[in-house]
Amino acid sequence: MNRRIILWAILLVGLCRIEAKAQASSSIYDHLKAHGLPIGILPKGITEYYVDPTSGFFQINLTEPCDAKFENQFHYDFNISGYLSMGKIGELSGVSQQELFLWFPVRCIRVDDPSSGLIYFDVGVVDKQFSLSLFEDPRDCTAADPDDHSSNGFQFQDQFVSLGHEIGRKGILRADS
Repeated sequence: MNRRIILWAILLVGLCRIEAKAQASSSIYDHLKAHGLPIGILPKGITEYYVDPTSGFFQINLTEPCDAKFENQFHYDFNISGYLSMGKIGELSGVSQQELFLWFPVRCIRVDDPSSGLIYFDVGVVDKQFSLSLFEDPRDCTAADPDDHSSNGFQFQDQFVSLGHEIGRKGILRADS
């Protein structure tokens, strides 16, 4: 009888180790897939990350800020964080997107209906819509120029201030006289 208990205990410990090893070998890209998101929304080669399985909070640490080109230019900071849920990354920080000559912080990424073939990027003032096929595979990310201040996610606000505008209460733009 004691031998059976010992055998079951050994078997259970072995299975737990196998499961822990399988979880440890997963990547951030596996977490994206599990949440119905394309793996190409993050740059290629991410190895340092953390995901809280309970809350969905994640944090990614890059070796250096970098830029990737899709239909638009995207910038990834040293640290990227947000909350993973099915088909969505909310409260995203560390990613910005260039539109014309302005950089906008990407606050949320979502796939409402995978069969539509569309992915949406909330950049605060508007939701940008892209084809999901653009994000099938992670892109190479080139080192961002440290002297290029356009990668600052707040450049949009800064440009209005420098043009003689200021952000009033509740984020409303008003002209200075």
